[in-house]
Amino acid sequence: MQFPSPRHNARILSFGAYRPERVVTNAELATVVETSDEWIRTRVGIETRYFSRPDETVVDMAVAAGQDALTRSGLTAADIDLVIVASCTLPTPIPGAAAPVAHRLGIDSPGAYDVNAACAGFCYGLAQASSAIQVNDARNVLVIGVEKFTDWVDPSDRTTYIIFGDGAGAAVVTRGDDQTIGPAVWGSSGDRADALYIPDRNSMLAMDGPAVFRWATTDIRDEVRRICERSGVTLEDIDVFVPHQANMRIIDAMLRSLKFRDDAVIARDIARSGNTSAASIPLALASLSDTGQAKAGDLVLVIGFGAGLAFAGQLFVMP
Repeated sequence: MQFPSPRHNARILSFGAYRPERVVTNAELATVVETSDEWIRTRVGIETRYFSRPDETVVDMAVAAGQDALTRSGLTAADIDLVIVASCTLPTPIPGAAAPVAHRLGIDSPGAYDVNAACAGFCYGLAQASSAIQVNDARNVLVIGVEKFTDWVDPSDRTTYIIFGDGAGAAVVTRGDDQTIGPAVWGSSGDRADALYIPDRNSMLAMDGPAVFRWATTDIRDEVRRICERSGVTLEDIDVFVPHQANMRIIDAMLRSLKFRDDAVIARDIARSGNTSAASIPLALASLSDTGQAKAGDLVLVIGFGAGLAFAGQLFVMP
């Protein structure tokens, strides 16, 4: 038996973002943990991050970002037939976030599921959204990256408390005349799973910062080149580079060995938002779009990397 094999092209239609109201400065953190504004800026390049309210949930933030992306797309809830939520900070394992998020957005009976690939989650979700349109006859897919790290970070741990923040970013992926989302490159290094993990539900995030830094600035740097090779382009062709906003030192170290054009736009939302894991790439993309730094037609390279250790990335054309 042969099953039908629909084929459509996929493109990104819009981005959306949600940052909680509370902006937390380095000076405020210095009243909680032994650190200083100068130390944080020098070490990780973060100036502020956003903390959600205690009663504000992962689902709340995902709904806000999803609604923003939906509004900007010009579509309605009735147009969405698949919702993918990427997150590693859900408060409970069951149910996932995607179905409740879809319900609150007024999306009637869509496909809905979660992806837990930590900081690479949004790129995995984007790849799956593209495939759902290309080969599974989906029309419009809402992809959301969302995290509430304030639930999982120990305020007394200087290695994590100064880095992570809360927030959500989203994208609407739709059918298009041309395929403007490139093939994904993904992989993992499970032998280093203990470099970034939460041991159990009663524990907080633990991180081996130097191990993550070495991996990101060597292995992930090479995967950036592989993303280009897979799509038949070079680093010189890239207009916008959006790596996971892990910390500024990692981004700068990657740039020293990746020779992008001098006029290429490099996302540095880390300074404003901190590390928001699965939300970091869509938040940065929404900001670059809103400020006009990334323009329609630009060739964008995104790569997410983090706990697992896992990574994923791809190219796409900016909407």
